[in-house]
Amino acid sequence: MSLAVQFSEYGTSDVLRVVDVQPPAPGPGQVRLAVRAAGVNPADWKTVQGWMRDQFPLELPAGLGFDVAGVVDALGEGVAEFRVGDEVLGMALTGSYAQFALADSGALVAKPATVPWEVAGSLASGGGTAWTALDRLKVTEGETVLIHAAAGGVGTFAVQLAVARGARVIGTAGERNHDRLREFGAIPVTYGEGLVERVRAVAPNGVDAVFDASGRGEIPDSIELAGGPDRVLTIVAFDAADTGIQLHVGHAGTQVYREVLRHVEDGRLRVPISRTYALTEAAAALDESRAGHVSGKLVILPE
Repeated sequence: MSLAVQFSEYGTSDVLRVVDVQPPAPGPGQVRLAVRAAGVNPADWKTVQGWMRDQFPLELPAGLGFDVAGVVDALGEGVAEFRVGDEVLGMALTGSYAQFALADSGALVAKPATVPWEVAGSLASGGGTAWTALDRLKVTEGETVLIHAAAGGVGTFAVQLAVARGARVIGTAGERNHDRLREFGAIPVTYGEGLVERVRAVAPNGVDAVFDASGRGEIPDSIELAGGPDRVLTIVAFDAADTGIQLHVGHAGTQVYREVLRHVEDGRLRVPISRTYALTEAAAALDESRAGHVSGKLVILPE
């Protein structure tokens, strides 16, 4: 038997339980991982509260978590690219808040030995989302990009990856995170009322593109600063779809994971870990994620 976090009804983090389960058996094209780290994402607490049930119907009881890093423990039929004992990262098929999880072999890449487990478990969603969003926004060298929630789990990736592209980055964050954004190469501004004026103080002509990882009402200001909705993209403010901005959902592929890993290995991308949790602390991890204003990544460490 092994341990996994599950929920049998939708609700607050109080519905989470750590239960004994049989380790899942890999099917064709799948691998079983001994999980070493699982990134915590806002989609996790939204799933538990039932906000995602229309997009991702679940049969309860269900597991939780999709970002994963671990050691290949068993191989399904037809898997040739990995061997038992390989260290990998990517996206899980079954809940990654667990000691064991399944993944499609095509959704995994090798974990470099120099990348710590807690970082590896945070890359697929945060790094993949940031990379894909910047691609969709067509951010290029010399442009100015505004990133909302720039010190958060996705924002910290987006800031550094945009800087690596040669963009001038303005990031919204609370004042306690301004020094960190400066370290990443961004110009920090405080979010909230008066945002347009503060951004124009450092970018008088507005910005070329906006990446919204906040979802706290910044879309009208973003459209004004970008001169229209075409190059404004959100990963959270789906209620603003009628404004004509871009909406991004879904996961990146393994080629993107490899690109992100290259940036980590050569030092262009740092992944700050805000806090790690044991499986028994999963409820506290979700509560912290839901509260917002997290600086860096939250990670579950099953062992």
